[in-house]
Amino acid sequence: MKKMLSLALAAALSLSLFTGCASNNGNAGNNDSSNAGSSGNGGGSTVTMKIATTGNEKHQSTIAAQAFADKIKELSNGQIEATVYPNSSLGSEREASEGVNMGSIEMTIVTSDGALPSFVPETQVLSIPYMFETKEEAYYALDNFLQEELAPKFEAQNMKHLAFCELGFRHFTNNVKEVTKASDMSGLSIRVQEAPVWFALADSLGFIATPIAFNELYTALQQKTVDGQENPIASISSSAFDEVQKYMCLDGHTYAAESMIMNLAFYNGLTEEQRGWVDQAAVYARDYQRKAVSDMEADMLESIKANGVIVCENPDIQSFKDATADLYKQDAITALVDPALTEAVRAAVAEYQGK
Repeated sequence: MKKMLSLALAAALSLSLFTGCASNNGNAGNNDSSNAGSSGNGGGSTVTMKIATTGNEKHQSTIAAQAFADKIKELSNGQIEATVYPNSSLGSEREASEGVNMGSIEMTIVTSDGALPSFVPETQVLSIPYMFETKEEAYYALDNFLQEELAPKFEAQNMKHLAFCELGFRHFTNNVKEVTKASDMSGLSIRVQEAPVWFALADSLGFIATPIAFNELYTALQQKTVDGQENPIASISSSAFDEVQKYMCLDGHTYAAESMIMNLAFYNGLTEEQRGWVDQAAVYARDYQRKAVSDMEADMLESIKANGVIVCENPDIQSFKDATADLYKQDAITALVDPALTEAVRAAVAEYQGK
């Protein structure tokens, strides 16, 4: 199935892949990523690396980063040591992604469809609303199709995409009114990620899109700079947004993934054995983090309710689907995400459903 999907996309993506690969040849040659903390990757000395995350120590990205750091140390018997820098201490998601691109940061875990589309626009396919109904559908499409399909795009940006981790299904919260159907979103100012698909979603549902850095969001909600935000349950709870929000709508408009990305020059500079450890640690961290996040969500939702947030658990999902049905065909979106890619992801979902 993967080969068939890739062939279906080959014509649409070949030109951009060619251009990107040409760009990568220039970037990688000039990029001196600091693997670096060692006197050479294969010489037996310790390789040190930084992992940047924007969430706090309980956030999904940091859970995955720490799992990777622990596993790579174990697999390498201490030859590779990774230090996690949470709480945006190395910058915003955009700054962390730029750092990986340039080589000043070896690795980061950031929202796949947040700042990353500035480098790989196709990641915005994950922002197309209502493509997945279950996490299992999302895992199948991510791990068995998109991971391989997008690899050349990331490499063209001097990035090695190691794995897709989990944020979870995204839901709306706000301080103004209960949202039970799509039309209730009209007029609300909602913090969104800085990407064109989110602006298109705002237009489709009638709310006002306001990009704000994640580490500034709590204060923005507290000071009513915006009415609300949209994030997965675990992000809402771990970041204490339920302390400064009154209403929550479990519409699950998109499944949010996180991309574990490493500077390509750093990765290629490792020995074959070290690269194997990195690959193993990435898959381990992905699976560990997905289970950890899923295990947390039920308890977190109950905690959100206990904090007084009014939760609409069964909104009129069809009204949301109807309002956003043609979003992926809009000119502003097709300029970034080929509709063929959206259809290919849906084909992967259909394949999973047929198993």
